[in-house]
Amino acid sequence: MNSDWFGKLHRRWYKVSYFAKHAHLGFLPHSLIAQSLEDVIREYHRQPENIQRNIDKRVSYYNQLEEVQTISGHLGIVGAFPKTKPSSYFYDLADLLRYFPAHTPFAYEFGDVTHIPSQATLVKSRPIMGNNQNSIILKLDSVRHFYTLPDRLNFQDKKPLLVWRGAAHQANRQTFLEKFHSNPLCDAKCIHKKSINKPYHGDFMSIQNQLKYRYILSLEGNDVATNLKWIMASQSLAVTPSLKYETWLMEGLLQPDVHFVHIEDDFSNLEEKLSFYQKNPKAACKIISNANQWMSQFFDKKQELITAVLVLKKYFENTQI
Repeated sequence: MNSDWFGKLHRRWYKVSYFAKHAHLGFLPHSLIAQSLEDVIREYHRQPENIQRNIDKRVSYYNQLEEVQTISGHLGIVGAFPKTKPSSYFYDLADLLRYFPAHTPFAYEFGDVTHIPSQATLVKSRPIMGNNQNSIILKLDSVRHFYTLPDRLNFQDKKPLLVWRGAAHQANRQTFLEKFHSNPLCDAKCIHKKSINKPYHGDFMSIQNQLKYRYILSLEGNDVATNLKWIMASQSLAVTPSLKYETWLMEGLLQPDVHFVHIEDDFSNLEEKLSFYQKNPKAACKIISNANQWMSQFFDKKQELITAVLVLKKYFENTQI
C-alpha cells in the first residue's frame, strides 16, 4: 500500500476512534456522565512537588484571570451544553465540564480564535501578544492538534532538505512557495486544488513521509500551525518564523533556536539557517532534544486531565453572571 494512503487511513482511523470514545458525551445527560472534582484535586496532591509546580505554572499561564469577572450574553450551561452536531471541540470541552455542577454558566468560542474576547471566554487559541487574559486556553480540537506519530529515524539518517505540504490560502504561505518551490534545498508544495495551475502545486504527502526529512517548515495559517506539535515530537527540526498565536502547547513560551529553528518573516535567512544546521548536526540534535522534552509534558494523560480541570476550576471561581 502507498505510504501516503496508509498515512491518510491511519489518521482517519485515529479520528474515528476518538469520536467513538467520546460519543456518549453527545447524548447522555449530565447526571450520568458527571465526574468527581474532589477526586481530581486529591490526585493533584498525590503528585510529586515538582509535578505540582509545573501544573500550577501551566494553570496560571492558560488562565490569567486575577479577579472575579461578570460574564453575559449567549452563555453555555454545564448541564445543558448543546449536543446538536457534536464536534471535537464539543467533545473535548464536554469531557471537562462534567467535573462541575450542572447549573454552572460559561462563555466559550470554538474555532480559530485570533482575537481577544471582551469577556472571560474558553478558547482553543489566542494571540500571544497583548493583554490576553480574557482568553482562557483549553485543549480543544485535540484530535487534530495533538496527533503525533513515533519517529524512528535519526536526524542524520533523514533527507537533508526542508519539506512543507499544506494549503496556501494565506499571504505568508504564498510568499514562501513563490520564493522556494524550486529551491534545491526545499521540497515545498501546495496541495489544495485551487493551486493546480500554479508552479508550486503538488501532491499530498503523509506525516510519515514528511518525517523522512531533516527540516520541516511550520507556517501559521488561520491561527497556529497544526504541524508544529508533531514536528516537535519527532527527530526532525521545526523551522518557523516568529509565532503570533498560541494554544495548549504554550507556543508563547517556546524559545527561538532552542525549541525550533527561527527564521525571518520574509524567509530571507532560510538558506543560511539550513546551511548552519547541515554543518552543525549536534546543534540540530540539541534543539530536537529540547523540543521532545517540551512535548513530553502533553503525553501524560493524568497530568493533562488535572491541569485542564484546574484551569476550568479557576475559570468558574473567577466568573459570575
